[in-house]
Amino acid sequence: MNLSVILTTYNQPRWLEHVLTGYGEQSYPELEIVVADDGSGLETREVVDRARRNLDLSLVHVWHEDQGFRKTVILNRAIQAAGGDYLLFTDGDCIPRGDFVEVHARHADKGRFLSGGYLKLPAVVSEQVTGDDIRSGAVFDPSWLRSRGWRSGRRALRLSRSTGLAGFLDAVTPTGPTWNGHNSSAWREAIVEANGFDMDMGYGGLDRALGERLENLGVRGKQIRHRAPCIHLSHPQPYRDPAVVAENKRIRKRIREKGETRARLGLAELPPDPHLSLRKSGEEPIDSVKEGKE
Repeated sequence: MNLSVILTTYNQPRWLEHVLTGYGEQSYPELEIVVADDGSGLETREVVDRARRNLDLSLVHVWHEDQGFRKTVILNRAIQAAGGDYLLFTDGDCIPRGDFVEVHARHADKGRFLSGGYLKLPAVVSEQVTGDDIRSGAVFDPSWLRSRGWRSGRRALRLSRSTGLAGFLDAVTPTGPTWNGHNSSAWREAIVEANGFDMDMGYGGLDRALGERLENLGVRGKQIRHRAPCIHLSHPQPYRDPAVVAENKRIRKRIREKGETRARLGLAELPPDPHLSLRKSGEEPIDSVKEGKE
């Protein structure tokens, strides 16, 4: 299996550096990371370049100009740029545990997509996380988190190191498997058949829409929220717009009611972008992603 991790980012260089540090500690070999950058500034590019120098990772940085919230567009560009036949999607504010990618790879199934979970840290705890805490694995230790001010309650069970307990909790949780942008994966061919992400959707439910179209295709969700956790770092969401969220709900309702299997404006409809930047490890920058690659 050739596996690519696609992670989105927008002007959160400190959090992105933490996340890339986490991927530098993965137990899964020969990992490709595709950073889907929705128009960040120079500091983010410097973080990616630093990770190339310091981490044993194959890194692809896909960037387009900042024209507002265009996450679905840059995600589709990243799908085109990714070399893997299995794609794991997450965000640039979600730190992966050391076995995160390995668990996704172990449970990959042609007829399923995997639905992972997260633990969202409050700002006061997020600010205390360091690169050393990520490399040592301390950030996934409930006692370490509690000592920094995290009040976990039963959520601490999501950090269990027992594969048996985590598997049991995934089997009995009442939370159904959904496509979550912070932690989901599927075979590339299924993503392409669903035509990627809806580019007419803004923030709020855009990820769930892909999962609903996959379900309509017969690709069912599988719950791994306890077996493959990630830590979500706190940040503001200035791009949240109630009107956009409401429109996204209307689109998702249409997808479910009509049984739609392909995005109406997705991968196949990506227009040329003369300003798109694609930078790979060991290569000179490429002006644009090869059009039409799926």
